[in-house]
Formats: sequence, structure tokens, C-alpha cells
Amino acid sequence: MDSVSERPGWLETLRAYRHPRVVTMLFLGFSAGLPLLLIFSSLSLWLREAGVSRSDATYFSWAALGYSFKFVWAPIIDKMPLPGLTRLLGRRRAWLLVAQMAIISAILWMAFTNPANNLAPMALAAVMLGFSSATQDIVIDAYRIESAERRMQALMSSSYIAGYRIGMLVAGAGALKLAAWFGTGEVYKYEAWRDAYIWMAVAMGVGVVTTLLVAEPEVEQKQSRYLNSLPDYLRFLSLFLIAVITLIAAFVYLVPVAEAVNHGLAGLMGEHAITGFIAELVRLVLALLCAGLAARFAITIGVARREVLLETYIDPMADFFQRYGRLALLILALVGFYRISDIVLGVISNVFYQDMGFSKDQIADITKTFGLLMTILGGFLGGSLALHYGVMRILFLGAILSAATNLLFMLLAQSGTDVSLLIVVIAADNLSAGLASAAFIAYLSGLTHISFTAFQYAVFSSLMTLFPKLLGGYSGTIVDNIGYSSFFLITAVLGVPVLLLVYLAGRYMPVEEGDNI
Repeated sequence: MDSVSERPGWLETLRAYRHPRVVTMLFLGFSAGLPLLLIFSSLSLWLREAGVSRSDATYFSWAALGYSFKFVWAPIIDKMPLPGLTRLLGRRRAWLLVAQMAIISAILWMAFTNPANNLAPMALAAVMLGFSSATQDIVIDAYRIESAERRMQALMSSSYIAGYRIGMLVAGAGALKLAAWFGTGEVYKYEAWRDAYIWMAVAMGVGVVTTLLVAEPEVEQKQSRYLNSLPDYLRFLSLFLIAVITLIAAFVYLVPVAEAVNHGLAGLMGEHAITGFIAELVRLVLALLCAGLAARFAITIGVARREVLLETYIDPMADFFQRYGRLALLILALVGFYRISDIVLGVISNVFYQDMGFSKDQIADITKTFGLLMTILGGFLGGSLALHYGVMRILFLGAILSAATNLLFMLLAQSGTDVSLLIVVIAADNLSAGLASAAFIAYLSGLTHISFTAFQYAVFSSLMTLFPKLLGGYSGTIVDNIGYSSFFLITAVLGVPVLLLVYLAGRYMPVEEGDNI
């Protein structure tokens, strides 16, 4: 593996950004960032123009919940070879190529679906895009961690963020620009959005080319004791499919349960968005329980061996708890809530800009293009500072800035269409987001064990987005009830407990020696 010296100078840090592994993460970051906004903000604007309600538009953010459950199929990617491809490209690159081709297929499916009269097929295509994008993330995260030592991860993460944001720019500002150019004025034209999404599928070629050109990480794979033949892999895959199908079916058929819980809570607490959130959370937990019981039954009847389940799911988590002991719960709480302020606000941000009267061109130029530059600057700044002053200190700084900058959105909500203020808000918000993300990715990378890279990082990154995305799905409903200003205040307050979590984690479990806050 590659290495960097302890506490390098600033000039040496800048030179390290030219390292081939660091440059590779720029292009893989682009491939990871491009699909995200095609599910979130760009899709929400498309749906709004097509006449879909604000609440239904923000519900589509749940299509990306695949990012929050990718740990479920991460062991398959870690353990199961792809016939022909794995031998030709290697373990990581084979799965990366398959995931990227699935992403392209999902984007094209969305492109050829008009949500004005085919909302259900659009939802299915969005779910497929979320699932395949999450799969790509699993592989890229494992590739990044396995490609360089821990001290290099801050630079790798900042380069990844730069590429990620460029991909988001293409899917955000690029898609909006293309839709405006192919369309006519502000009148909804399906063909404009169709052509814009087709070009997004073409842009994914960057990731495909990168996958074909880069080298496989030189990491010795831990051999499975129980997965050694094609029948073993097929039984393991069958077990996974049984659990997933049960999860989806249970989630669909438990709607009456969620409605009953919501009705009961509303009778006690009154009609609030939080009652719906709790009801959906109960529904999700019950669906997961059903999936677990189905997997257990499948093992009982011999679909797969119990030892396989222990090796692929239980052993990686046991390793984490053995290494960190009682501090493991503190770490998981920090991982689960660190990005809650940003994600909850981000779900509805484009709808907010549109409601404030900003045009698609202004949204694209300021919030996407200019915002991209600020995020990249923040990412490189965060990576460099983390390398010099330690990950935890920069993680704490990022948490402060992320919560504080959300308060600026309150000013914007009260000022109306103020372009100058929008520029200030976007500059502060994106700079802090880039800084915090670089430190956070480096922190998560340091938590993994090399024998369980894909699964453990998938658990951390899934947990990172689970609760924020569940809550973010209700952002439209919350805004309808309390207004934008109060909503932005709530998102800032949500970041306050995160400061305590970072402080405690830095005090009792420093990632690096001498990295205490």
C-alpha cells in the first residue's frame, strides 16, 4: 500500500494530491455523485413541473433508501465472484462495472418514463437507480480503503468529494441546464427532461472507463471457510433474495399497521409530521423483523448454512464491538446523526429555491455551479487540515459549521428572491459541508478492519443516512405545517447534540494518537 509521512508539510500535501490513487478517486467520485441528484433535487423539480405535489415529490427521496440498507447485500459483493468478470477484472472492479451498467439502465428507464401519467414506473426506476448506485458506493468505498493506508485516507476522501461534487454538478446544474435548453420557457415539456436524463446516462461512461483502466487493489482477500463453490454462492444468494423479498412485501402490506399507529399517535399528540415519521419507523422495524425471521426459516430448512450467516454478517459486527467495547454505541450514534442537519435540509432545498422565486438558471448557476466550487474548496481544506491537526478536531469544526450555516437559510426565507444573499448562504453552506464530509469519510474509513472493509463501511455509511433520510421524506409535510423559517431552525437545532457526540468520541476514543479535541 501507499504511504505518506507523518504530519507532512503543506507543499508535500499539495503534491500528494497528484498521486495516482488520489486522482483515481476523483473519477470514481464523479461516478458515485452523478446518480444521487437524479433521485433527489433534479427529480423533485421534474416531478413538480409535471404537476406532482410537493409532498409526493419529497417522498421520492425514499427511493434512495437503498443507500441506507446497502450493508444488507455488501457481504454478497465481498464474498461472491462474478463468473468471468472477476477473473478478468478482479473482485472490486468486476462488481463496479456491473453496478455502473445497472445505473445506466435505471437512468434510461427514468428518461423514457413520463411522471405526469406514469408515476409508479418512475418510482420503480428511481428505486432501481438507488439500489444500483448504493451497490457502486459499496465497491468504491472498499476500493478506496484498500488502496491506501489510513494516513492517506484524508487526501483520498477530499479527492473523492471533489469528484463526487462534480458528478452532482453534472446531474444537478447540468440536468437543469439541459432541460431548460431542450424545453421552451417554464412550461413543462417531458421531452426536455427525457433528453436531459439520456445525457446523464452517457456521462456515466466516465465511471465505466475509469473502472476498465485502474488497477485492482493489492490486498490479500480473506478466504471464506464456507463459500468455496458455485452451489455455496447460489445458496447464499438465495438466502439474500428471500430476506429482501420478504422485507419489501412486509413493508408494502404493513401499511394498515402504520396507519393505525399514526392514527393512535395523532389521537394522543395531535396531527404532527412526527407521528407519521414514528409510524413509518415502526413499519420499517417490523418489516426488518419479518425479513430476519424469513432468513432464519430459510436456514432451518437448509437453503443456506447457519455458519455462512455468522461469517458474513455476525463476525464483522463482532469484530467492531470487540475492538471498541462499550464505546461502540457512542461511535454508532455519532455515525447515525453526524449529517442529519445537512441531509434533512438538502431534500427540500431545490423546492425551497423554486418557491422563493429563483429561476432554474439561477438555481443551476448559484446553488450548483458556484456551490460546487465552494464544496470542493471545503473538501480539500478539510482533508489538508485533518492531515495536519487530526480528524476529530476537524470533525468537530465541521459539525459546528454545518449546524450554524443552516440558520442562514432562515434569513433567505424571509428576504425572498435576494440573489446576493443566496450567494452568501450557498458559499457558507457548501464550504462547511465539504470540510465536514472530508473529515467524516476519513473518520469512517479509520473505523474499518481490512478483513471486513466492504461490510463494515457499508454499515457505517448506511447508518449515516438512514434516520436523516427517513426524516427528510417528511420535509415537505413539515414545511407545509410550520413554514420554511421554523423548518430551518429545527434543522440547525438537530445538529447541536452532534457536537456532544463528537466531543465524547474524541475524548474517549481518539481515531489517531493525540487527536483529542
